[in-house]
Amino acid sequence: MRAVIQVASSASVTVDDQVVGELPRPGLMILLGVHVDDSEAEADVLVDKIVNLRILGDEESAIDLNAPVLVVSQFTLNADVRKGRRPSWSKAARPEQSEPLYEYFVTRVREHGVEVHTGQFGAMMDVGLVNSGPFTLVIDSDDLAAPRRG
Repeated sequence: MRAVIQVASSASVTVDDQVVGELPRPGLMILLGVHVDDSEAEADVLVDKIVNLRILGDEESAIDLNAPVLVVSQFTLNADVRKGRRPSWSKAARPEQSEPLYEYFVTRVREHGVEVHTGQFGAMMDVGLVNSGPFTLVIDSDDLAAPRRG
């Protein structure tokens, strides 16, 4: 799993001119990409890292500050652009695999006591963000856990 985490003073997701998710106050914007080899184990490692990262306020975590998060599924995070001029999506998990793992990720963040808002899985979304800092991290579950199988 790959996550782009941004410290946000505000963020929202709109589908068909309707806001489907937004941060009610400053928090974290998380763009989440699911890889074909991902499982719940990768989600667990990534969730634990993100909710405990001391990147808010005075080196505090989302848990410490009761800061909300907005999680948006983004399969394009697993694009392979090494060859040619068109991205390859072969490493991005198909919806039948990625949607349950996306939902599992959201559930696990909530189980840590963090307020979670979401986009709409699979929809064409307009994402608005005011990035504070700016502060952006890219975290890959492979960098946090044992090497991927196969």
